[in-house]
Amino acid sequence: MGKTKRQDEQTLVLKTAKKTQEPITMNSVRLLLSLFAFTISSSKLTADLSAETLAKDKQRPNIIFFLVDDLGQRDVGCYGSQFHETPAIDQLAKEGMRFTDAYATCHVCSPSRASILTGKYPARTNLTEWLGGRPERDYEPLHHGEKLTALPAEEVTLAETLKQHGYATANYGKAHVSMNPKTYGFDEEITGWVRSYHYPFGSAYNKKLPAKEGDYYTDKLTDAALDFIERNQDQPFFVHLEHFAVHDPIQGRPDLVEKYRKKLAAMPEQKGPDFILETNPDGPALTEEELKALAANDELQAHQDARVWWVKQKQDNVEFAGMLEATDESLARIRAKLKKLGLEENTIIVFTGDNGGMSASNQYRGINHQRKSLDAQFASSNLPLRGAKGWNYEGGIRVPLVVHWPGKTQPNTISQAVVTGTDFYPTLLEMLGLPALPDQHKDGRSFVPALKANPYERGPIYWHFPHYSNHGYQSPNGAIRSGRYKLIEYYENGTVQLFDLENDIGERKDLAKSKPEIAQKLKKMFHEWRKEVDAKMPYPKTATSKPARGARILKPNKKR
Repeated sequence: MGKTKRQDEQTLVLKTAKKTQEPITMNSVRLLLSLFAFTISSSKLTADLSAETLAKDKQRPNIIFFLVDDLGQRDVGCYGSQFHETPAIDQLAKEGMRFTDAYATCHVCSPSRASILTGKYPARTNLTEWLGGRPERDYEPLHHGEKLTALPAEEVTLAETLKQHGYATANYGKAHVSMNPKTYGFDEEITGWVRSYHYPFGSAYNKKLPAKEGDYYTDKLTDAALDFIERNQDQPFFVHLEHFAVHDPIQGRPDLVEKYRKKLAAMPEQKGPDFILETNPDGPALTEEELKALAANDELQAHQDARVWWVKQKQDNVEFAGMLEATDESLARIRAKLKKLGLEENTIIVFTGDNGGMSASNQYRGINHQRKSLDAQFASSNLPLRGAKGWNYEGGIRVPLVVHWPGKTQPNTISQAVVTGTDFYPTLLEMLGLPALPDQHKDGRSFVPALKANPYERGPIYWHFPHYSNHGYQSPNGAIRSGRYKLIEYYENGTVQLFDLENDIGERKDLAKSKPEIAQKLKKMFHEWRKEVDAKMPYPKTATSKPARGARILKPNKKR
């Protein structure tokens, strides 16, 4: 008669006891049997938990992160545009939550995009300028601050974290944190840059995108995203759809451009000037009369002593409108695919922009802008917000944000919670039921309470740009918003501006002199933050000084 399972276990215990060369007692037998049973039980429990974790990972919601380049908050219909038509974005807002006080972490693209992936401010990662960057010019009194030329590969990005939990990940469009998005956790990518939105698009990096004569780039990127969703419908996926639109060149899809030509022709003429001139607080002040005299010229010579730039005041560019509606159609197509596959109720959609709208000129000493060329470059208006891409006024950093979280966000709700680009990482992890990574997303705060219409107070948010801007010849500066107040500090001469955003969203009334206590408090907080994140500062030029490492010198860290 063969041994029973119980006898086998006793034999194993006896053999184990012999190896220890200790006297065998009934107590030791019982103890070892208990330990053996515990080991078997623990192994089964671990296997059960692993299976349970895998099952949960397969059930987690999908994510569509829909990021539009250079999209001003006021370009979108649900944010007040009367000329641009964005029915899909507007419908998403009706079904989800629209944020009024959402911000990019930088007024240009690369730093903002890196913050979304890392949960860190640009000043902390030291990726503070768009890749390529504006070169130093000899007439600028400051050297640019030191900067990296790519996002360090050691950063554990949102895509990498999701991939660890079973997500298929893809990046389609303008990544612009390095030349290879796959370094940062994406299984698939189609990226590069676009020299034309019309076939053949003009970029070697886009040759992997099947296309033919007559194709429009925004449509083709959408095709790629739809194909990825179709292929990965049986597992959770993260699609980072980063449209190049509505960045220049301003080229709308022909059928939509024609639509807006007819619309514009049928509209009453908009009152007021097409463009106005603004000055830089670091430069010599110009009177209203001097500004009007300059604006009256058909050609404007920007120069060192009077830093002036054009700012568009109207939304009437038919090419831009056609670009934007094509991007809106992309969102509609994505949602239609999700519905067809039965994934609509298990997919989170985040719609936002990387910085403010492009309504101000790329201007510096020695460049001329003729009136007839302005609309080809500066295609929209951010009014009533002041400034544009490249500035730390609201027009450069306040962005549209709509979040659709099926079954969680109340439809057609508006939140005034202050959120910024670092916050997406911890927020999405919490939405998915995944553990937070506070050592990674150090500067992010989950705004899930706001999404559930619960009380939420984010705390102060910061900006730091230690470079001369490529847009409007803005000098290096930084900013802090705390509650209703916002302070901007200019690094050339220490000028500060203080605004009450609750009562002056257009930032026209500087309160720095009338409310010095508030200005000083915010300035102190801002300086303490710069020290905490080790923000690199611009510094004066001297006979022996050299440019900081950056642009084509400083290299990112190696992959872990």
